[in-house]
Amino acid sequence: MKAGSFGMSLILARLLVPEDFGVFAIALAATQFVIYINDAGVIAATVQWRGRLEEIAPTATVVAILSSCALYGIFWVIAPFYASLAGSEDATWVIRILMATNVVYGLTAVRSAALMRRFEQDKLAWANLAGFVANASVSITLAANGAGAYSFAWGQLSGGVLTGVLVVALARIKIELGFDRVQAVRLLRFGLPLCVSLGIEGLLLNVDSVIVGDALGPVWLGFYLLAFNISSWVPGLIGTAVRYVALPSFSRLAEEGGPALRDGVRQAVPLLAGMVLPIAVLMGTLAPAVVEFLYGANWLPAAQVLRFLAIVMAVRMLTLLITDILAALGRTKATMWVNLSWAVALVPALMAGARLDGIQGAAVAHAVIAVVVALPLLAVALHRSGVPVALVGAGLARPLLGAAVAGLVMVALSLMVDGAFTELCVAGGAGLLLFVLVVVPHAELKRLVRQRRATHARL
Repeated sequence: MKAGSFGMSLILARLLVPEDFGVFAIALAATQFVIYINDAGVIAATVQWRGRLEEIAPTATVVAILSSCALYGIFWVIAPFYASLAGSEDATWVIRILMATNVVYGLTAVRSAALMRRFEQDKLAWANLAGFVANASVSITLAANGAGAYSFAWGQLSGGVLTGVLVVALARIKIELGFDRVQAVRLLRFGLPLCVSLGIEGLLLNVDSVIVGDALGPVWLGFYLLAFNISSWVPGLIGTAVRYVALPSFSRLAEEGGPALRDGVRQAVPLLAGMVLPIAVLMGTLAPAVVEFLYGANWLPAAQVLRFLAIVMAVRMLTLLITDILAALGRTKATMWVNLSWAVALVPALMAGARLDGIQGAAVAHAVIAVVVALPLLAVALHRSGVPVALVGAGLARPLLGAAVAGLVMVALSLMVDGAFTELCVAGGAGLLLFVLVVVPHAELKRLVRQRRATHARL
């Protein structure tokens, strides 16, 4: 699905102009913020619920529906004011159409939670894949016929509706509506702090679009959005996989006790870092080659933004994992305060960066705040929750060393070759190979080589 999404972005980048991307970015910022608070934390509360799912499903369904419908009504009214604030009044109806997708998510929230809770993520994946096919078909068709930014909106709504129908069918939970006040209080006591935390997380991910659009206009915002989309490939792929399994997995480990949870953290951190850091280094060091090869020289202004958003992406991935660990421990208020402090520091930094140095200044501000503010706050939250920070540090040490070596090699080789494709093949390939040699233990490499030779021998 992510490969298809990447292909769709290449097609749309050639059918649309940067201004269309800018208008869509403004609308997407609003909807992506709302999606985090859309269900009042019901999905996470349902996944983490200690007890039978059937006993809370009716109440949880009512809470999620009421929350999503209320938010849709609010944003329908304020859409013109938000669009004007972000620098493009043309985004008003794009916002209203996109926001309807979140109503669909509210209607299906408990069913999605049930699939995650039962570790039936394969069914969620098939539902999302079907929705993506509908999204791509509608978006590309409308874009080819001159619909502009509306092609994104109608495409996402069509995909969301199809995904929702399939999730309801696959979850196999009887549709019942009811309201138990005691259960609702329990759900909201866990879910609302996490809901606020995720809402602030959504603000962190999308406030830069509003600030850049207001300060620089939709054209420069289009360049910024392209770089942001590239940096979001890894969170979109690996982050989605992590989110589907991390909360239910760590919740079950937390029930077993501290040693089991710490062992899970010990295994998860280096695995995640080993997947994320090499891609972040490649994006950061070879950004011009990445943008030119994929989208053409017309989009090269996005390259300088991508260098710094790659850092934000790496911090964001670690944040996703730690947030799920804290939620599994019931420490949802800790994540709320971390994200709130992050947002308070980020907004003025983005405003200053955008006005001082355009889209690159905004990206630099985003990266600096992520490293200087967010990481230390996450460390404090982990320590107070009983998870040793040294455990996370030990898991990051070897991948960080590999990333540093790979980055130096990529920079050196990129200066010796010409052409975007050649840079990616020579410099990128060599750097990634070195990363593997540094990060993967030699004993494991030898085992993999022996296994491969044995497979060839049998063939």
